[in-house]
Amino acid sequence: MTDKRILYVSSDLFPFSPDNSISLSVLKAAKFMQSVGNDVRLFMPKFGLINERRHQLHEVIRLSGMNLLINNVEHSLLIKVASIPDAKLQVYFIDNEEYFKRKAVDKDENGIFFQDNDERSLFFTKGVLETVKKLNWKPDIIHIYGWISFFIPIYLKKIFKNDIVYKNTKLIVSIYNNPFIGILNKNIIRKIQFDGIKSGKLKLLENPNYNNLTKLCMYFSDAIIKGDINLQEEIENFLDLNRLLVLKYYPIEKIETVYKKFYKKIFL
Repeated sequence: MTDKRILYVSSDLFPFSPDNSISLSVLKAAKFMQSVGNDVRLFMPKFGLINERRHQLHEVIRLSGMNLLINNVEHSLLIKVASIPDAKLQVYFIDNEEYFKRKAVDKDENGIFFQDNDERSLFFTKGVLETVKKLNWKPDIIHIYGWISFFIPIYLKKIFKNDIVYKNTKLIVSIYNNPFIGILNKNIIRKIQFDGIKSGKLKLLENPNYNNLTKLCMYFSDAIIKGDINLQEEIENFLDLNRLLVLKYYPIEKIETVYKKFYKKIFL
């Protein structure tokens, strides 16, 4: 598959994140898809742990300054960019002083899950989708990784589905056995509904744990990729019950050609 616009949205991306199954998979997939003639871009959160000087991040003034409404409160969006070494790949970082300045990913120094992780995820979701619109860059595929991106499918299908930028976009999510420990804020359903989203599937978030957030994400996605050989039984059962399009697990050294074929399959 060539000549497609592919957007990767991830919680982790090497070398800006430690080398793990997600950060290395995203990097490998993005590099390969670009090398065979696709237009590839990447987005991730600008966590406070990322060293801006070392990785040469700089703010994009023309994309920054937008205010995003989260739970009826406006928050300023900052967009920063950097390039992946040895590749002509641009990475866009979603930043905000309140949500992403802290020197941590999703929990404090005592291991406590941040109470505002739901709003951080919503801000990241809106930041990505609104920035892509501002770029006027129409992705054929959005491939997401990591729980902080898991609200993108429902917002894409419910809020942006008729937007010319996303009208024909296909959405893929890679699922891994790396759940967060804790639950999102109990008011998350109300916060999503405030944005005008109505869906019976929001009931999944009456208990907003990792598995239920993952189910919501998968339900509104066009295809799922298993990042591990076996997912949790609860997740596997949901996949079977909803007859979703699923690519089985492949080790990282094989994902290049496998993903290329799978991406093509979702357009059939």
